[in-house]
Amino acid sequence: MNQMLQDPQVQNSEVQPPPVPQGPATGHPRFAKPQRVAFVQACWHRDVVEEARIAFLKEAEARHLTHVDVFEVPGSFEIPLHAQVLAKTRRYTAIVAAGLVVDGGIYRHEFVADTVIKALMDVQLRTEVPVFSAVLTPQQFHETEVHYDFFRKHFAIKGVEVAAACAETLLGLERLRGQVAAGIVG
Repeated sequence: MNQMLQDPQVQNSEVQPPPVPQGPATGHPRFAKPQRVAFVQACWHRDVVEEARIAFLKEAEARHLTHVDVFEVPGSFEIPLHAQVLAKTRRYTAIVAAGLVVDGGIYRHEFVADTVIKALMDVQLRTEVPVFSAVLTPQQFHETEVHYDFFRKHFAIKGVEVAAACAETLLGLERLRGQVAAGIVG
């Protein structure tokens, strides 16, 4: 997912990300069976990426996803293999990935981000364990306080969004698998 933020010298320092979506504390549907989710977080720019994890855990709990195991990997490039190994254990009903791929000036960061996202999709399709991505690739990221603040807030938003997507997908799959087992679908 590309997010664009102008160079801080060009743009004023009042960068305002959209507000963090607030889901209701109650009223979310419950699962028929307990769900266990793996959250795989890259450590590169940990202070930014951890905001997604913190927000995810809070929103996941509100959505009755209370069994979440957190794993750390060095960088986003290492997430897909970790996700695949976790998916193959069949212990997890979903896997969430969070990372920040930035342009370090050495290689084309878009290629790294594209490779990671495609690999996560491959894991999902091969294992039938849903994999969700909060691996972000800003077009511009400068190591300034303005950018750090913006992306910390943005990762908090993404944490809420990925928790909602995870819960809704798991509920949908639970219904679909029940319909398949009952012979209604398939």
